Amino acid sequence: MSEVKKIATRESYGAALVELGKNHPDVVVLDADLAAATKTGMFKKAYPERFIDCGIAESNMIGVAAGLATTGKVPFASSFAMFAAGRAFEQVRNSVGYPHLNVKIGATHAGISVGEDGATHQCNEDIALMRTIPGMVVINPSDDVEAKAAVAAAYEHEGPVYMRFGRLAVPVINDNADYKFEIGKGVVLREGTDLAIIATGLPVSGALEAAEKLAAEGVSAKVINIHTIKPIDAELIVAAAKECGKVVTVEEHSVIGGLGSAVCDVLAEEAPTKVKKIGVYDTFGESGPAVELIHKYQLDAEGIYTQIKKWL
Repeated sequence: MSEVKKIATRESYGAALVELGKNHPDVVVLDADLAAATKTGMFKKAYPERFIDCGIAESNMIGVAAGLATTGKVPFASSFAMFAAGRAFEQVRNSVGYPHLNVKIGATHAGISVGEDGATHQCNEDIALMRTIPGMVVINPSDDVEAKAAVAAAYEHEGPVYMRFGRLAVPVINDNADYKFEIGKGVVLREGTDLAIIATGLPVSGALEAAEKLAAEGVSAKVINIHTIKPIDAELIVAAAKECGKVVTVEEHSVIGGLGSAVCDVLAEEAPTKVKKIGVYDTFGESGPAVELIHKYQLDAEGIYTQIKKWL
């Protein structure tokens, strides 16, 4: 059996920006002194005249991006999720969200998988923060294919978009001819009838593996990839809940305010269903190798499977 190809979605982000820049001269990329880490350095090398290093001043960077958007440019402002969503929240809200400007935010190094950088840099709150901003689109791609598609879709969308990318290389699971990315539409990766596993971002591949383990024990699990947290695919979520009767959400993010909360918002209103939320349980992360941390916080296939089995 050939080894599964793994690529970090931050790498995909950098490559997608270069591709975007070829055909769209209005694209401008901003970074906060992290171009090597966020991979926007790829764009800087290709189009140095359209790259702005704002220094370690993320709030100012968002303000610059907002100004560029008012001139007809399409700015992609990039930094670690902790700084793009956390440090610059007020500017994202007031300078981008309130006037509904056409600014795209590329937030890398999200979640526990940031690894050795530790709790201060492992942002598990960004989805919660960004989905509260009126009109903000929130996208959390699961692999290389989806990340590149998300960047292209973000450009085509008129209005603010927050995109979440990771540091850790993850399996490529969407490399099939019929894959289609559409903002606000989930993707059914596996059919099932006993429960629906609704996952986003890094743990999507783990959710698929967990479903395989469950199948070996006679449990039929439907797996849905929700790459867009906002606007969320309410129709697909409701249909899956009605079909399966039980729902599990999986995310590399706090269980407070993220995908799980968004799914529960939908189901509470339209189809009350028993839900188990798997994610980071109201705790900070810690420093350590990314793969070991994902295992410790039970966000790998084994951890997802174990938690579902215990819940069932």
